[in-house]
Amino acid sequence: MSEIKPVHVVGGGLAGSEAAWQIAQAGVPVVLHEMRPVRMTEAHKTHGLAELVCSNSFRSDDAESNAVGLLHQEMRRLGSLIMTTGDRHQVPAGGALAVDRDGFSEAVTAALEAHPLVTISRGEVAGLPPEDWDSVVVATGPLTSPALAEAVRGLTGESALAFFDAIAPIVYRESVDMGVAWFQSRYDKPGPGGTGADYLNCPMDKAQYEAFVDALIAGEKTSFKDWEANTPYFDGCLPIEVMAERGRETLRHGPMKPVGLTNPHKPDEKPYAVVQLRQDNALGTLFNMVGFQTKLKYGAQAEIFRMIPGLENAEFARLGGLHRNTYLDSPKLLDGTLRLKAAPRLRFAGQITGCEGYVESAAVGLMAGRFAAAERLGRGLRLLPPTTAMGALIAHITGGHIVADEDEERVEGVETGPAKPRSFQPMNVNFGLFPPLESALPKAENGKRLRGSAKAMAKKKAMTDRARADLAAWLAETGETGVLAAE
Repeated sequence: MSEIKPVHVVGGGLAGSEAAWQIAQAGVPVVLHEMRPVRMTEAHKTHGLAELVCSNSFRSDDAESNAVGLLHQEMRRLGSLIMTTGDRHQVPAGGALAVDRDGFSEAVTAALEAHPLVTISRGEVAGLPPEDWDSVVVATGPLTSPALAEAVRGLTGESALAFFDAIAPIVYRESVDMGVAWFQSRYDKPGPGGTGADYLNCPMDKAQYEAFVDALIAGEKTSFKDWEANTPYFDGCLPIEVMAERGRETLRHGPMKPVGLTNPHKPDEKPYAVVQLRQDNALGTLFNMVGFQTKLKYGAQAEIFRMIPGLENAEFARLGGLHRNTYLDSPKLLDGTLRLKAAPRLRFAGQITGCEGYVESAAVGLMAGRFAAAERLGRGLRLLPPTTAMGALIAHITGGHIVADEDEERVEGVETGPAKPRSFQPMNVNFGLFPPLESALPKAENGKRLRGSAKAMAKKKAMTDRARADLAAWLAETGETGVLAAE
């Protein structure tokens, strides 16, 4: 048998690391190209693979009623290196799966370095990969080099779209005033590796909240360059001050909502708003400010965030920041297996495809790796059913960007009725991307139709049950397996 040529993966973030792992686990040699430390980015701080540059949370791990949790479960089933490593380096985070960012990155790096079919090449791939690389997965993330972005534009005739992605500050735990703050998860939900008291909560009364909103709006912001002025934000990662500008009540109905929490210092007083901080490392010495991504200048950040009760003397391990994020108009440019239509030797994975979120990026990397390995081995690989979380995500990226008509969350998705086309935008996985249920929901015990929250929960449960069944059937029919990740 002739020697198998390697697949090249460009980019050592979550998507690239996952793609390389899947390719190697299939028995195909892979060269993983990572430009750090030869060339660093504005957001990265280390040389490690799969470095988490923003939050340390993989979000909800609830596979019964949350699309992200379902995606976690599917990735575990398919032997995801990112999920296996995340599970081994989890830190308490209520119902979410959060990880010790340094331990996580170090473990992913070690697993790939130890794999006999993986070669890690440090150095930038500027412009299009060489022509003799006949199978390439481009997973260069939100900070794709200008040379590569320009090369893709020249190849496709399409302009890549861009938005700003903001980073939340991180606070030293010992600098938080525990005479004011307290530990509690919303509704005391424990989640994976948690206790039900995993978040630090800082309460505000109405006067404190109003003053805080005023300060956010008035605070000095980072200036945009001329070529950045019209770059839109992704709504799922809006800077805190931009949310404040959209309405005075926006924050207390968003990241500062006071629901599900009771202040033990003042049990008879309901907070008007609450700032939550989530553990950021295994030692529990660092906590990040949940939902507080920002483009405020550093001096303004320190001054304004110390207005928060309990954070008057806060010391910051990292202040918030802002970076530019580039992604493709994927439904026009990519085929169903993530190949660039104008140059099929190139596949794309991760945030550059227009998915949003750590887990989503890794999931697209997982499938891109499997597609590339199957192609190299001369095997066909059937697409995942769109009723699964991974299948729905891929379907959205490769053409499912229409407006959902009756989904409760009012997000983009797939529907059966008429829909108004819209421009392609970055998207987290959500139930709005899944095809509608074909069968009616069960009725309530009194024989009447379910309504409100009961209907929403039943619908989500039916979708996750269908997804698990369809994934199991796909695995059985295709002979695919979930190969175990790193020992």
